[in-house]
Amino acid sequence: MLEVLRKVIQEVNAASNLAEALEIIVDRIQSAMGTHVCSIYLLNDETNRFVFMATRGLNQEMVRELSIDMTEGLVGLVAERAEPINLRDAPEHPRYLYIKEIGEDPFHSFLGVPVIHHRKVLGVLVVQQKEARRFDESEEAFLITLSAQLAGVIAHAKVTGIFQQADNSHDLLPKIYSGMPGSSGVCVGKAVVMYPEADLMAVPEKAVSDAEKEIERFRTAVESTREEFLDMTRQLADRLQPEELALFDAYIHMLDDTAITGEVISLINEGQWAQGALSRVIQKHVTNFRSMDDAYLRERGTDIEDLGARVLGRLQQTEKKRIRLPRKAILVSNELTPAMLGEVNTRSLVGLVSIKGSGNSHVAILARAMGIPAVIGVEGLPLSHLDNTQIVVNGFEGNVILQPDQEQLSYYRAIEKEEATLIEGLEELKDLPAQTTDNQRIGLWVNTGLMTDTLLSLDRGAEGVGLYRTEVQFIMNDRFPTEEEQRIVYREHLEAFAPRPVTMRTLDIGGDKALSYFPIEEANPFLGWRGIRVTLDHPEIFLSQVRAMIRANEGVDAQLRIMLPMVSSVTEVDEAQRLISQCYRELVEEGVEVEMPDVGVMIEVPSAVFQVADIVRRVDFLSVGSNDLVQYILAVDRNNARVAELYQNFHPSVLNALKQVADAAHKQKKTVSICGEMAGNPSEALLLMAMDYDVLSMNAVNLLMVKAMVRAFSMSSAKQILAHVLKMDNAHLIKNYVDDQLREAGLAQLVRSRQGLTTIAP
Repeated sequence: MLEVLRKVIQEVNAASNLAEALEIIVDRIQSAMGTHVCSIYLLNDETNRFVFMATRGLNQEMVRELSIDMTEGLVGLVAERAEPINLRDAPEHPRYLYIKEIGEDPFHSFLGVPVIHHRKVLGVLVVQQKEARRFDESEEAFLITLSAQLAGVIAHAKVTGIFQQADNSHDLLPKIYSGMPGSSGVCVGKAVVMYPEADLMAVPEKAVSDAEKEIERFRTAVESTREEFLDMTRQLADRLQPEELALFDAYIHMLDDTAITGEVISLINEGQWAQGALSRVIQKHVTNFRSMDDAYLRERGTDIEDLGARVLGRLQQTEKKRIRLPRKAILVSNELTPAMLGEVNTRSLVGLVSIKGSGNSHVAILARAMGIPAVIGVEGLPLSHLDNTQIVVNGFEGNVILQPDQEQLSYYRAIEKEEATLIEGLEELKDLPAQTTDNQRIGLWVNTGLMTDTLLSLDRGAEGVGLYRTEVQFIMNDRFPTEEEQRIVYREHLEAFAPRPVTMRTLDIGGDKALSYFPIEEANPFLGWRGIRVTLDHPEIFLSQVRAMIRANEGVDAQLRIMLPMVSSVTEVDEAQRLISQCYRELVEEGVEVEMPDVGVMIEVPSAVFQVADIVRRVDFLSVGSNDLVQYILAVDRNNARVAELYQNFHPSVLNALKQVADAAHKQKKTVSICGEMAGNPSEALLLMAMDYDVLSMNAVNLLMVKAMVRAFSMSSAKQILAHVLKMDNAHLIKNYVDDQLREAGLAQLVRSRQGLTTIAP
């Protein structure tokens, strides 16, 4: 059964549309289980009825014509219970629904299994037999397993609008796709699809007018790949036997005109661009090989996939790296990366959409820093057919609308104007102090990483930089930047913010931040080699960066602060302090006239919270990185869309940990700040202010909203709210309570702006 299961899933994944996939499902299940009937019903969300979508054994003429209410029949019962129903004689069951047209008269035994994705029943798989019998445990287990495996595929295809599209065309109708808010705001624009290098599954379909030119490009890429394999053969000739070297000959022959190359050229002549033609041909061959019974032949699918990726890489090298964006462009990708943003002119960019990731991924953080609406973790987007399509990005609710109609366009354009008016209304606050009604000052600093952040930050009245992400320079590069290259960039930031304090975090890579030239491949990267662990293992990187920071501060009227990320023990603090002191002594000996900078630690992991009293005695300041701290306390991957709803900043455990850190810092008379996303949310910032955090550091676009909150409350009232919250045990109730406090203070607009719209266009 495992082999059957594998083959069914492979075939379904290779299907070009949902209708084809469903036909494969019912055909293969009926054959594998030897049943008289196999059918599948899918829930139409608009009518709340189960539609008879595919069958083997019942009346084919009723496919898509028949629908059943959610409360009707055995299909409805399976969905209602969200568990299998296995009956010896279905007509005897009180919920049995007789429908003459479907042709169920001769069938007695019934096994129905729900298709569930993210706790929601999408449909029901049904098998039936003429004789009265219960399906045995192995049959039931097989159908349950297959249903669980297929749920994601069906969910992906279901959201592309199958109930609005009777045919299998790729024409996009107005459709709302759900994801997660990445960066607040709304925008309307044209989709520009970006795809990672050499990813055969992510190549969009595009038409070309000059087939000859495209074929020439393809042949050049093929020849480069052929030469690559010939070089491999020559380099390994003295290390491999002739029969092993023949493997490379096999690769080379696959590139002949009579093989893969010829098929690709045929598709190009039909009007497809080279990348799309190559992707289609390779995927077809890979699917064929991987569906074979012979294990050796199945593995050849991997060989072909590797070959195709190599040719695709060569093709992509022939294109210009920087992409020209149309006016009001919305960047869309399977997985957006910071490097992709470096390939485009961001002045034309109005929004971002990523199929993978979460609202706390670094692209989402960059989007918030740039003030661009973003939606992350959007499942089901027909990526290969999106290019140049008009879409709406609703960064408040985490929705994307494809091909919006006139009513939807009017609705969301009105929101765009409303948000612009809100920002304009807050402009009057930029020169006013962040001071409570009872005269308590709160430091409002900014998180930066790009020089483009600087003007916006200063224009919003930023009092300092609580987090300068030095890794951005490393990510945008194709090698480690030199000490001097780093010094120049760091000095620009120090000069721009002088005389304000600038907190520079040492290189923080690993987890969801990768360098193309220094890959870190781990089974569990968020619990692996990242942050201070990497740079302490590579002191040459750490020393070069710290030297660059200290040298950059020479002759600048700024307050440089160095911050250590991902610290989990005092041993790491002691070692880092030793290296920083070493850098400072060396530079003084070299004649650099500069003061020793303050050194602080980011509190991001639970072990640092529990040892915070020991850590704070060793440093000048503490700063909480709430994004990582929340994910580690709650054991929730902040980049995983499946568990994103469990990532709760208002969770009682999170709030108690934050208060413990602030109390420990003040006990040692040290300052404490927070530079995670919590600081930029007015509701969450209210609680942080009440915990006596000295500085709230956020993206510049949120600064004025947080300042409006600070100026609307007294510190005494904020502490009363916090005292009440700390007695509560439910994150959702805490959030609602704090939001209500903002509304009562006349800040309802800020709650809506940060937490989402109360209505969504139809």
